[in-house]
Amino acid sequence: MASILEPLLDKQGGTRKSSSWYRNAVSSMADKITARKLMNSGKLIGRPSTGRLNMFFYDPKTKAKLPYYDTFPLVLPIEAFRGGFVGINFHYLPPLIRFRLLEKLHGQYGTSGNLSEKTRLDVSWSRVKNMSFIKPTIKKYLFKQVRSQFLRIDADEAAIAVYLPVQRFVGATSNKIYSDSRRNY
Repeated sequence: MASILEPLLDKQGGTRKSSSWYRNAVSSMADKITARKLMNSGKLIGRPSTGRLNMFFYDPKTKAKLPYYDTFPLVLPIEAFRGGFVGINFHYLPPLIRFRLLEKLHGQYGTSGNLSEKTRLDVSWSRVKNMSFIKPTIKKYLFKQVRSQFLRIDADEAAIAVYLPVQRFVGATSNKIYSDSRRNY
């Protein structure tokens, strides 16, 4: 099954592009991209893929206590625990900062050379816990609260995925959440 990201991957031409290229390319097709379309067009798996970004529908157990939350997170799992996992939810950062974080993680914990569907990041809590700007993105996810399969985002699609306007925040606007995140890093 072809990915909804295929048109952008074709434009990419197998080379890494600048953040402005990704931002412009994604904005050109933003009205065609929805969370549901993404889920229907990608590589769905039963558990989150470690070392890769994952998207899924989520209903937080403690949502009544949360000021806001994301019901369609874009997460890089960093630690497993019984019944769930901890991950970096890129949606809590503005898109350009998401891209820079992705580049930093690929540079420090990725593999050198071309990105492919086989590329994985070797990221763990012990490696990122001292990165101050990561703090607002660290979230705990319970498998019982996951409401879909996991959409695996391969490394060659990750730069596109961080710019997709598919976050589904409840309780606050994206701008409010980005502002709060900047205060916390």
